[in-house]
Amino acid sequence: MTDATSDTIVLIHGLWMTPRSWEHWVERYTEAGYRVIAPAWPGLEGEVDALRTDPSPLTRLDVAMIVDHYERIIRDLDRPPMIIGHSFGGTFVQLLLDRGLGAAGVAIASSTVRGVRRLPLSTLRVTAPVLRNPANRRKAVPLTPDQFRYAFCNTMPKAESRAAYDRYHVPAAANVLFQGAFANLARRTPLRVDFANHNRAPLLFMAGGEDHVIPAAVNRENARRYRRSSALTAYREFPGRSHFTVGQPGWEEVADYALAWALNPTVVGGART
Repeated sequence: MTDATSDTIVLIHGLWMTPRSWEHWVERYTEAGYRVIAPAWPGLEGEVDALRTDPSPLTRLDVAMIVDHYERIIRDLDRPPMIIGHSFGGTFVQLLLDRGLGAAGVAIASSTVRGVRRLPLSTLRVTAPVLRNPANRRKAVPLTPDQFRYAFCNTMPKAESRAAYDRYHVPAAANVLFQGAFANLARRTPLRVDFANHNRAPLLFMAGGEDHVIPAAVNRENARRYRRSSALTAYREFPGRSHFTVGQPGWEEVADYALAWALNPTVVGGART
C-alpha cells in the first residue's frame, strides 16, 4: 500500500463536467471500503441543471483558484490521499503532487502543463468553440451535443453520447481553457511544474487510444517530461477508449487499474517512462 495512505481517495473532475462524472467511481471505491471525496471546483457545487441555467460561477474561475481550493481540502485531511484526476483534473493532480501533496497521483487523459508542446488537430477542433473568440475568456461556453460526441464520446453510439451529454455536460470555464492553451507563452503561468522534482509522490498517466481531446501521444510526451526526476512516473494506455473513459462502458477496468497502481505504484502499473 502507498505510504501512510490506503483509505482516502480524492477525485478531481475536468472541464465541461462536475463531480457527477465520478458517480460510478465513488460508488465502486466506497463499496471497496475507501473514503472517497469528489469535491467540485469552487462554485460548481450545484446540480448540473442549475449550472446550465446559471453558469456564472464558472466565469470567475482560474487555475490558481482551483488548485488552491484542492490544496486546502487535501491539507485538511488526516493523512495524504491518493489523488485521481480526469482531463484538467489530471493537470491539477500534477500541480498538487509538485506542491508535495498526495501519496500517489493518477492523471487520466490529462490536459498538459507548461513544457508539453504537442497540439494535435483533434484537440484544436475540440477547443475551437471556446478559443476562437478571445471575448469568451470570461464566459462559460457549452458544447453542442454533436461537439460533445466528437470530444468525449467518439467511440460510443449517438444515443449513448446524448444520454451522457444530458446527464453530465455543463459549460466550460473558458478562462481555465485559455490558461491551458497559452501556458507555453505565459511567463507567469500557474500551469508550471518542476519536472525534475525528486520528492513528489509517484505519478501514473493513463491515456485512451481513441481520445480526441488529449490523444495518447500528448500523454506520452507529458510523462516523458518527468524523466529528469527520480520519482516514479508511469504510463498506461487503454486502446479504443475515448476521452469519456471514466464513464463509457468498461470504465470499471480503468477505475480498478488506477486504484491498484495508486496502492502499489512500484509493483502494479505501466512501465517507467
